[in-house]
Amino acid sequence: MLLLPLLQSLSVFLVFCYVYTWSPGFPPLRSEGLTWRRRLPVYLFFAALTILGNHLGIPLKGGAIANTRAVGSVLAGLLAGPTIGALVGITAGAERMALGGFTALAGAVATTTEGLAAGLLHRRWAGRRPDLLLSWKTAALVTFCGEIVHQGFVLLLSRPFDDAVEIVKIIALPMIFLNPLGPALFMVMLGHRRRVYESIGARSSAFALRTARRMLEAARGVRGTEGGAEGGTETAAEIARVLREETGVAAVGFTSTEKILAWSGVGADHHRPGTPIAAVTTRRSLNRRDVVVSEHFTCPFTPACPLGTVVVVPLEVGGEVVGTVQIYETGHRRLRPQNRTMGEGLAAILSGQLLAARYRDQEKLLLTSEVKLLQAQVNPHFLFNALNTLVAVTRKDPDRARELLIHLSTFLRKNLKRDSDVATLAEELEHVGSYLEIEQARFGDRLLVETEVEEGLASVRLPTFTLQPLVENAIRHGVGAALGPGRARIHAYRQGGAVLIDVEDNAGAYQAPAAGGAGLGMRIVDRRIKNLVGDTYGVSVTCVPSELTRVTVRLPAEGVPG
Repeated sequence: MLLLPLLQSLSVFLVFCYVYTWSPGFPPLRSEGLTWRRRLPVYLFFAALTILGNHLGIPLKGGAIANTRAVGSVLAGLLAGPTIGALVGITAGAERMALGGFTALAGAVATTTEGLAAGLLHRRWAGRRPDLLLSWKTAALVTFCGEIVHQGFVLLLSRPFDDAVEIVKIIALPMIFLNPLGPALFMVMLGHRRRVYESIGARSSAFALRTARRMLEAARGVRGTEGGAEGGTETAAEIARVLREETGVAAVGFTSTEKILAWSGVGADHHRPGTPIAAVTTRRSLNRRDVVVSEHFTCPFTPACPLGTVVVVPLEVGGEVVGTVQIYETGHRRLRPQNRTMGEGLAAILSGQLLAARYRDQEKLLLTSEVKLLQAQVNPHFLFNALNTLVAVTRKDPDRARELLIHLSTFLRKNLKRDSDVATLAEELEHVGSYLEIEQARFGDRLLVETEVEEGLASVRLPTFTLQPLVENAIRHGVGAALGPGRARIHAYRQGGAVLIDVEDNAGAYQAPAAGGAGLGMRIVDRRIKNLVGDTYGVSVTCVPSELTRVTVRLPAEGVPG
């Protein structure tokens, strides 16, 4: 008799709950709980729901009501804690008392008890077991037990007792077994909502990662310049095409601070790259250094342009606005709210790429300057000693003097002019050989030079001027400082999947240079190698005082990129 009316009442509850769970007012369920600002809407909704349960109930003898009021208080407690659960129960209980009837007090106490008990479970499990707290089984079990307690309160508090027994016989089974269905179905709806949001989040994340990856691939050609965002029209056009393709918007554009750099999509026939900026929205974004959103975009080039809405996001590099990224929709397509967020994210990625490109250019300029420094760095003592050696050899052996002059000319020519930043090991050894010929003529029998190159390594590529400063250090600070015979050795070999080149002397006089002091050539060589192939490679020094100094250059097995 009561089953169908209670089921109808429960259906009304579930309709309201479904709408509520998908509304903006539904609170996020976080393990740290809700602020009172977020708890208040929960209280108001479920208090209204429990009061509605009183009025949708089925009136019985003596003012008793068979109802679904427990659904609201149990859900309020499970979602928001014991305080809200108890308050919802008290509110609905007070309203139930106002309706009268000999079971009113029992109903009020039971509803409050059910809300409080569910809230205590929230306090216990919200941080540790949210999955258990939001389970349909938990919601059903709490309501089932609560309704059993409800019947106990009716027997304990309602008088006359015989009438209470009669009422319990009528309402017990329907309320005990039907009411738990409401919270259980609510939790099922909540789980579906969560899965939908997780699915949307996963798709959004996949979209963002895919778009970012394709953007970064296209942005590899970006180069920072004095002009800012102008990183090459081809690269900008490719990035614009990728963004439009991935986002499905009507058009994507890029500008510098003065002109359009690239355009993809609707309006490409009149929004041409190279055209000076004329759109008010773009100028406003550049001047304000802020995002500009307009749903009434007016094309400055032609009244027939179908574009009607736009998000303009400034591109910043090092605190300087260097251009904009623009996302357009046609007039009949409303701009989606996420387009602004998407535009800001894309601008952040591109700004980072431009900053990285500018840094790479600055680093490359620095390294180029250092190479020029090595090229121009001819030790005046070496040149003075070489000329004195030539004077001495000229008197005794003119033919030998001519050979030394050729070596000196070759050495100076290679020092002052190199066609590439990369050379083969054979070319480096030829350059160093000219230097060593002159030094051997100077030191005579006091200097012994050995060169040993493992087969197949002559063609290995390395940065130009890698060996010359290292060999010069070995002669000048090693052999030149030794009292007895000196030995210098160049040894190239493979080891552990890498190419190693040792430059040794037998003086063992190496001292680690102070910051900014001597050793500039070695530091430049080390930094150039690391910049080209990574920190795993570079220059290291081993010294045994008065016995050995070995400078080792470590390169990849295939050498540096040419």
